[in-house]
Amino acid sequence: MKTTYIAGVCALGLGACAQVPTPLPDVTAEQAVANSAVASPISYADPLAGYSYRAPTGPRNWRQVNDEQAEGN
Repeated sequence: MKTTYIAGVCALGLGACAQVPTPLPDVTAEQAVANSAVASPISYADPLAGYSYRAPTGPRNWRQVNDEQAEGN
């Protein structure tokens, strides 16, 4: 049990002594120049356009329904 604590403390100590990573370059100014796209206005599209209600017709023989929907038909 003590060995796991010692290993954890050693890992934290070695991590604290590690080099400071180099910072990433500032590319926000370059991205602002590169992103000069023109946005077109967005028009509303009805998500239910073309929907038609189909009520259930009742229970049918499942073999007959499978035969009707088979790719060979």
